[in-house]
Amino acid sequence: MSLVDYSTARQKISTPRVFNIQPGLWLAWGVMLLTLLAAFAPGLFTHFSPTEGVPGAQRLPPQAAYWLGTDQLGRDLYTRIIYGASQSLSAAVAAVAMGLIGGTTLGVLAGAMGGRTENWLMRLVDVLLSIPSLLLSLSILILLGFGTVHAALAVGIASIASFARLARGEVVRVRRSEFVEAAYGSGGSFWRVLWRHILPNSLTAVIAFAALQFGQAILALSTLSFLGYGTPPPTPEWGLLIAEGRNYLATAWWLTTFPGIVVVAVVLAANRISRQLAGGDA
Repeated sequence: MSLVDYSTARQKISTPRVFNIQPGLWLAWGVMLLTLLAAFAPGLFTHFSPTEGVPGAQRLPPQAAYWLGTDQLGRDLYTRIIYGASQSLSAAVAAVAMGLIGGTTLGVLAGAMGGRTENWLMRLVDVLLSIPSLLLSLSILILLGFGTVHAALAVGIASIASFARLARGEVVRVRRSEFVEAAYGSGGSFWRVLWRHILPNSLTAVIAFAALQFGQAILALSTLSFLGYGTPPPTPEWGLLIAEGRNYLATAWWLTTFPGIVVVAVVLAANRISRQLAGGDA
């Protein structure tokens, strides 16, 4: 979905009508809630260690003892995926929060103040948008160094321009509304009108876009980890699990297949939830 799609989310987010929710949306929320639970309480799902292997259990296929098989060191793949949820989701939340706060601040300032301030800020945003996000993230990582924290920082910085563009458009739309003009006419100051009237009516689309960016952040962080720019082994990051298993595609297909399915499922769930928040079909 593009930024334009989210600019149509005008109304405040309300509690969903439970009995009208489609099965796909139920599934999306279920996937997301299970992933969050695995991130916060992995011990509820498995008793194996994510970093210690079992002697003689190298590259075992999926079976009763090891639901998703084992890797080249005898480590339970299911356990490593479960513990990898904490790494991947925490980094994605940090990246989205950085993009949301930084981009929304720039967009609100540009849209509310107008004039030269708006022109200067939006030209900066245009420059950032002209650079592919993966290339921008890699450039930042080269400057900062590798690791999950730096990868989250890089992905967050790369998303600031998208948030800023959307926030600015929403603020400009609301700023031209009659109730905002009435607020100014009744003696409201710039900051009072901004805080009480413009911001509350501009952030719905931004919040919906943040849900979409959460899925995109997971995908970007997994890509960076796959390329070797994340935390080094034996940390069970989802992208790293796929990278480690690619050398055994012919003999141990499960090492890349199951982590890949998890990444795709979480990204699709986040995208589906973002459609609901944006005011799409329930």
